[in-house]
Amino acid sequence: MIDVERRMAVQRPADEVLRYLADFGNTVEWDPGTEDCVRLDSGPVVAGAHWRNTSRFRGRRTELDYRLEEYAPERLVFVGRNRTVTATDDITVSASADRTLLVYRASLRFHGLARLAAPFLRSEFERLADAVADRLPRVLAGR
Repeated sequence: MIDVERRMAVQRPADEVLRYLADFGNTVEWDPGTEDCVRLDSGPVVAGAHWRNTSRFRGRRTELDYRLEEYAPERLVFVGRNRTVTATDDITVSASADRTLLVYRASLRFHGLARLAAPFLRSEFERLADAVADRLPRVLAGR
């Protein structure tokens, strides 16, 4: 299993940040690995909403079906699955003076033979998390 965590401060209200991040389709704006993310259902974004996320990792395209498992006032939990990995994105926001503190945690649990590759992939996921921590605050600041 691979776990990465990044902490960021953004100059936007916490409720606005949470609403923006709750729409997983917005990952195309702030996640450098995401090429496309399409909502597979309709209606308000609530727990149970789900998306198909297409990403490029190590030169290969991969698709995961993500579901919003938890939508709370300060927390979002998305779980994405395909045959080789289960990815959990756990995002918390909290207001602090004139800014919002954002904690982004990603956990990847590999299945089958892919488990053997996990130790060799950690550094690439750390780099990807660094890229998210660089891009996400800039995207939020521009909203």
